[in-house]
Amino acid sequence: MDLLQIVEASAVALNTVYVILAVKEKILCWPFGILASLISIWLFIQIGLFAEAILFIYYVLMGLYGWWSWSQGRTEGGELDIRTWKYSRHIAIILTGILFSFLLGATLSEWTTAKSPYFDSFTTIFSFIATWLTARKLLENWIYWIIIDLATIFLYASKDIFLYAALSLVYTFMAIYGLIEWRKKLRSLST
Repeated sequence: MDLLQIVEASAVALNTVYVILAVKEKILCWPFGILASLISIWLFIQIGLFAEAILFIYYVLMGLYGWWSWSQGRTEGGELDIRTWKYSRHIAIILTGILFSFLLGATLSEWTTAKSPYFDSFTTIFSFIATWLTARKLLENWIYWIIIDLATIFLYASKDIFLYAALSLVYTFMAIYGLIEWRKKLRSLST
């Protein structure tokens, strides 16, 4: 096993713990996510997925924000409440995400040696959005993650980082589970 594989396996393990804890709404998810992201930054720079490296820098910052947000937004029950937004707000977010995906893709295509700049930019921009939604504890974050995770399976497999591709497949199922669990909890809170 070479260094890249060891780094990838370590990041995958830490990211798996992060998502499991996030689904269970445990604030401890954030330190695991931060550490996994720090490791991943180096990996993605080494393999030429620069937008992914930028994404993981963002994950570190959002991990800090999420940790703070979940600790500051606690209710009497001890947890930040799950919330939801109207479809019109998501349509605006999606259109903005598409625009920024194309802008980042064009920039990476023109100014770097990035591999798959447009596809990488799409997963990166929408991961920015989904991470922010997760930190705000919005139910719809899981829908975004399902789509992103499915897309990243193909992105990572095309770059021969199969542990990350497998992790994205696991993430897809975990995001489906997260959506179901958070939806149940949201419904129980509203009744």
